[in-house]
Amino acid sequence: MKNKICSRCIYDSSIPQIEFDENDECNYCKMSDDLAKMYSTGKPEGYKEFDKILNEIKRKGKGKKYDCIVGASGGTDSSFMLHLAVKEWGLRPLAVHYDNTWNSSFATENIRKVTTKLNIDLYTHVVDNKESDDIIKSFFLASVPEIDAPTDLGYAEVHFRAAAKYGVKYTLEGHTFMEEGVSPLGQTYMDGKYIKSIHKQFGSIKMKTYPLMNFMAFMKWTLFYRIKKIRPYWYINYTKKNAIELLQKEYGWKYYGGHHLENRISAFNHSVYYPQKFDIDQRNNSLSALARSGSIDRNEAIKEYNTDPFVEPELIDYFKKRLNLTDLEYDQIMNLPKKSFKDYPTYKKRFERLRPLFYILAKANLVPMSFYIKYTSKNNL
Repeated sequence: MKNKICSRCIYDSSIPQIEFDENDECNYCKMSDDLAKMYSTGKPEGYKEFDKILNEIKRKGKGKKYDCIVGASGGTDSSFMLHLAVKEWGLRPLAVHYDNTWNSSFATENIRKVTTKLNIDLYTHVVDNKESDDIIKSFFLASVPEIDAPTDLGYAEVHFRAAAKYGVKYTLEGHTFMEEGVSPLGQTYMDGKYIKSIHKQFGSIKMKTYPLMNFMAFMKWTLFYRIKKIRPYWYINYTKKNAIELLQKEYGWKYYGGHHLENRISAFNHSVYYPQKFDIDQRNNSLSALARSGSIDRNEAIKEYNTDPFVEPELIDYFKKRLNLTDLEYDQIMNLPKKSFKDYPTYKKRFERLRPLFYILAKANLVPMSFYIKYTSKNNL
């Protein structure tokens, strides 16, 4: 990293919208500090606030088969969340999984092992594999970074649908800004209109089984069903290292090699597509977070960041085969001029206009605070 580097984390001057203070500390460190202060992360006040949320979940779930939704991807954060929900918090969760048909065998087995031992019911929405491939290929052809955005938004929509079906008012998400960091503003983006417009322009198969979340659906789940999105790791102490150790010991859970690598399209996105086409290496998000909190030495974080990302053997060949691409076609698309969400129709301007509303919704846990920070700021464009 030859650019100016934050004195506290490892973000450098190439990061979108980065600013440095008089001590060369970046605004993303301050943003993380502000979130930790807002949620009293890991402090008695944070646990006290989360206890209130748990009591409310149990009260509103009384008499129902399930009192909350917990996403199940087979990854560390969601798997440990299921463990905590049952073993520590006394909740009755429904595990919800969106299957984009790109799961690794590790992910599938991890979900089975954890839900079976905890005796948790599993709700799965499986998209048609050809349709899923067509949507992913559309983003590849559009030459934008967000090739995995359909998966992320699909997960959110399936969680809402499952919650509505069973009358559940709370979904628990496994995100942790203390371990995963704060994503650079404006670097990537996603919404339902973005996905629909990309697929309409570049896709060839009608979207039927994909759980698209358009603006009206988003507002329906948020304002009318009032399904709250809770991120417990924003309130309590949590480390992936400890979570992995417990999951391996208690459930025979297997580690898959790194953050986002439990799903093959996510692995391709983070290990190949981002770094090779867009010069984005999102390992710096988590490495910066760990350096920021003192969990690892900052120099060690820089050293690790300067190594090449791990790429699963045959992953690129698997990607080409799934999307029916020749070597030449793959190379041609990888070398197309880079584009971004600014080149296609999105809800971004609408989100900006509704910024005051989304602040209220974020404070009420009806949308994540990170959504408010990332999607409603005009500075992101």
